[in-house]
Amino acid sequence: MVGVTAQLVLAILSLTSIVSATDDWENTYNNAPAEHDWPSVEDVLFPPDFQSNPINPGNIDWTKDWLSQEDTNGASLLGTLDAPKYRPYMDAESYGSALAKSKSKSGSKAAVAYPWGGRTAKLNDPYHDLPVTNQTRSYHFVIERGIKSPDGVQRHVMLINGEFPGPTIVADWGDRINVTVENRISDPEEGLALHWHGILHRGSPWEDGVPGITQHPIATGETFTYSFIADLYGTTWYHSHYSAQYADGVFGAMIIHGPSHVDYDEDLGPVLLSDTYHRDYFDLLEDIMGNDLNKTKEALFSSNNLIQGKGTYDCSLTTLPCYRNGGYAKFHFDSGKSYRLRLINSGADTIQHFSIDDHTLTVIANDMVPVVPYDTDVVVLGIGQRTDVVVTANSQLGAVWMRSNITACSLAKQPNGLAVIYYDDCDTTIEPTSPAWPPRPDLCANDDLSLTVPYYPIPVPATPDKTITIEVNSTINATGNLVWTMNESSFRVNYNDPALYRAHANDPGFVYPPEWNLYNLESSESVRLVVINHSPIGHPMHLHGHNMYVLHEGKGYWDESSIIRPENPQRRDTQMLRPADPKAGTPSHIVIQIDSDNPGVWPFHCHIAWHVSGGLYVNLLERPADIPTLNIPQDVLNLQTAWDQFTGEGPINQIDSGL
Repeated sequence: MVGVTAQLVLAILSLTSIVSATDDWENTYNNAPAEHDWPSVEDVLFPPDFQSNPINPGNIDWTKDWLSQEDTNGASLLGTLDAPKYRPYMDAESYGSALAKSKSKSGSKAAVAYPWGGRTAKLNDPYHDLPVTNQTRSYHFVIERGIKSPDGVQRHVMLINGEFPGPTIVADWGDRINVTVENRISDPEEGLALHWHGILHRGSPWEDGVPGITQHPIATGETFTYSFIADLYGTTWYHSHYSAQYADGVFGAMIIHGPSHVDYDEDLGPVLLSDTYHRDYFDLLEDIMGNDLNKTKEALFSSNNLIQGKGTYDCSLTTLPCYRNGGYAKFHFDSGKSYRLRLINSGADTIQHFSIDDHTLTVIANDMVPVVPYDTDVVVLGIGQRTDVVVTANSQLGAVWMRSNITACSLAKQPNGLAVIYYDDCDTTIEPTSPAWPPRPDLCANDDLSLTVPYYPIPVPATPDKTITIEVNSTINATGNLVWTMNESSFRVNYNDPALYRAHANDPGFVYPPEWNLYNLESSESVRLVVINHSPIGHPMHLHGHNMYVLHEGKGYWDESSIIRPENPQRRDTQMLRPADPKAGTPSHIVIQIDSDNPGVWPFHCHIAWHVSGGLYVNLLERPADIPTLNIPQDVLNLQTAWDQFTGEGPINQIDSGL
């Protein structure tokens, strides 16, 4: 199977050798996978266009019809030539005339009254100089199960407004975003909570969307409205934080328009890169969290790799209903123009290597932090990471491949995601023949920190008030289950007892349960985390509520003094922790630091869905003395009533950490 290192597979199997050393450790899950009545994909009849085409293994036949967009992605226009192009919101009265006149007759840009005023990426602190636009952008999401064939293999998915992936949220920096979420998940029913990845939520941590931490889950049949400020600008995404639910499709892109420090002609919007599985996430978790390591290993292999939720599949690899001409996402370039692409790794398990044949990518932002532009041919993205690039349409080829590959860093049955870029008036039905850039299959880390220079400089405080060292590892617990640990403790959430509510109650007699993995930062103003990885797997480490300073990363232990560019270190909300080399006894590390200025309970976790499900997660209790002064809205508190009723009808089958 392509994209697999022997070391990675052996690491899973070798865990059986340490059972005896851990058989006195109390299993926080203590579960045997329960029966779960999922609807069967075989029970669903194919539409006629499936049956009219024979299922043959082998290469895609470009002379045959492709599946319809409705069959593959529902109501979504992502990946089609009809996909919307994006530009900053311009209020008709205040900004419309300015936008129309934004270019003079000579072609140079004229002054435009933007919603964020005169703020620029170079001169204005994005964390403390937030515009107030007095605009509200409202969305209504209906989330329910459905059946689609994103890569030609028919499977159960979860849809948002009938779309796979979900709708793109668009707003301006400083806008208020209201998203009403209606949980219609049934057969079986499940809770739900949406996390707005990268949003800081200063003064409103209850909007972070983490069930059992910042809210009760939204029960089936219930509706809840999230309301938050677009407090940073750039590219981000939203996803369910209820177990590994987002792996079935509960995710989508977010574009927050703001100042741009690089000129380009068109914004092509989000490019979603995601591994996919031909099994429901709960079925996968039963194997991953179970005690049969052979099933665990098999479940960890993603089935395919998608761009914009689209792809093709070798039907000889599956017994499921399969149509080999699933479809590729398509994009259009006009020669000579420059395009902004907003890359998002929205997958569950894998590192993505993104490239465009015969094109250089100019990186202009990582996560929601503008950077000094630099060129590359491949962008590496861990799960949850975003990179904005500008591409100039200067190829002499009429059609080229866009690629996103799952390499030796991760496990995949079909690792190569493909999309097509068509130039000018090129026939949009032809197959590209463009050659790929030379592969770098073992690159399991982000670009060197020396390259990623924030455009707005912020020096890191030299001496933190508190330093916490966190050791990352995996183990087999007493019942034979594979779990992940941070400082030898595996996390588990209690949906019925949100940690933020406990902090808000300020009960001096309450003791946080050890499985909540909570670190009290107290009144510290600056906190440093030294994260040491002992596993042969890379981990995209995501911190909620902050952009973290990334001071150092690499192989081995940190020398406790080296900091890359202390006058302006990299900042982002998700950072790759590269694989360790256990055979050589060599760990890996990242050193991060935060300004502890955002009261709340903030998760810090690996963004690999199966790792956080396995407990690779801690909570940071930040400025606890200030939390009781916050006013949690009544509609947030009201979620408890419906959830208590939902769980009162029978216990939740929580076979993982819950997040």
